[in-house]
Amino acid sequence: MSAVVMAVSQSATHTFIKPNHASIRLVTGLGVADDAHMGVTVKHRSRVARDPNQPNLRQVHLIHAELHEELRGAGFVVTAGQMGENVTTRGVDLLGLFAGTRLHLGETAVIEVTGLRNPCVQLDHFQPGLMKAVLGRDEHGNVIRKAGIMGVVLTDGEIRSGDPIRIELPPEPRQSLEPV
Repeated sequence: MSAVVMAVSQSATHTFIKPNHASIRLVTGLGVADDAHMGVTVKHRSRVARDPNQPNLRQVHLIHAELHEELRGAGFVVTAGQMGENVTTRGVDLLGLFAGTRLHLGETAVIEVTGLRNPCVQLDHFQPGLMKAVLGRDEHGNVIRKAGIMGVVLTDGEIRSGDPIRIELPPEPRQSLEPV
């Protein structure tokens, strides 16, 4: 299966659910145009409260459509954009990527992966039990965060549903994703 953008979402306000759009524009060093999380410094409210001057490593949020399917199998009703993501993908093992991986989306846009999304209690406000459903444990008891990945925009571009995704791994040694 080829890697593809399934949906794109954006919201100008700090809403949990981001409405789907025909396309979104990625802006170098800032994020998704007209999105509440766009900016050089952090925009997520909990992080702003801690330090409003820290760099925004969470400009773009990506979730794999396969997670939505897994959640539906567990009785949740979740579609693209409802977990706050900007880009919903298919055919990419997002959680298996490395920090510094570059995702080429559509004709020109490039996102650099910065880390994992750390699920928050807002998931349970959306649907009770959802936060627990996006957390798991590996065979060693380590927490697995399944709620997608975060990235920064390296190159401008417009992206839309159906656009191809090309993966460019970082040079070795590679670092596993950590929450950002």
